[in-house]
Amino acid sequence: MKALSLYEDKESFIHKVDPISKIFYIITMIAVTLIIPTKTSAAICMFASIVCLIIGKVFKKVIPIINFSLIILLSIIIIQGLFNSSNKTPLFNLGNVTFYKEGLMYALLICLRVINILSAFAILVLTTKPSDLIEALVRKGLSAKIGYVLSSVLQIIPQMTSTMETIMDAQRSRGMETEGKLSTRIKAFFPLIGPVVMNSLIATRERSMALEVRGFNASNKKSFLNDQKYGNFNTVIRIVLFAAIILSIIWRVVL
Repeated sequence: MKALSLYEDKESFIHKVDPISKIFYIITMIAVTLIIPTKTSAAICMFASIVCLIIGKVFKKVIPIINFSLIILLSIIIIQGLFNSSNKTPLFNLGNVTFYKEGLMYALLICLRVINILSAFAILVLTTKPSDLIEALVRKGLSAKIGYVLSSVLQIIPQMTSTMETIMDAQRSRGMETEGKLSTRIKAFFPLIGPVVMNSLIATRERSMALEVRGFNASNKKSFLNDQKYGNFNTVIRIVLFAAIILSIIWRVVL
């Protein structure tokens, strides 16, 4: 059965890192690029995230996400290159349209930051089981109800994808055309909407009933089924990440 999450089960160092440390990594990557608002800092953070994805053996899974974001990034490049308020230096012309250096440099900074954020979040999502992530947050004091909401959000896209694949297989077995021309695909898409929505509602109802039976709303202190054990290297990772933020602040203040 296909897992209802984006998690990739691999043997790597990144998979062994504590989920809380990965969340701290995301915060650090975003904070450093904001504290030091340069293309160099954004490129270094992006490169660090890509290296982590390669070590975690999940880099290929990030490529479609980045490809999907290219449309948005391209629109940013066009808009900033043409209409940025600081545009002064013409860089090149496309017919009667002039692109300016200042806008394109600012667009490049935004693109590096976006790819950095996507890569940093991908490290968490692709190398951490949703159950381990939520359990780690609940152990740190997060409300179990909020944890359940976060778990549902992490699983909703894979769950709906799995449901759509199942329904499409059932439709094909009954002779419905689901592949071919764009018009054929559109025609096959609308019959999917009803079953997918109904299936999601039924699954939500069944899940809420199962949680109630297991005493989800009980006021007593809850215990955990598994003991989470992570290596001492997680402390070192957090110290390094904290130091990176401090050094960034010092660099910004001094320089």
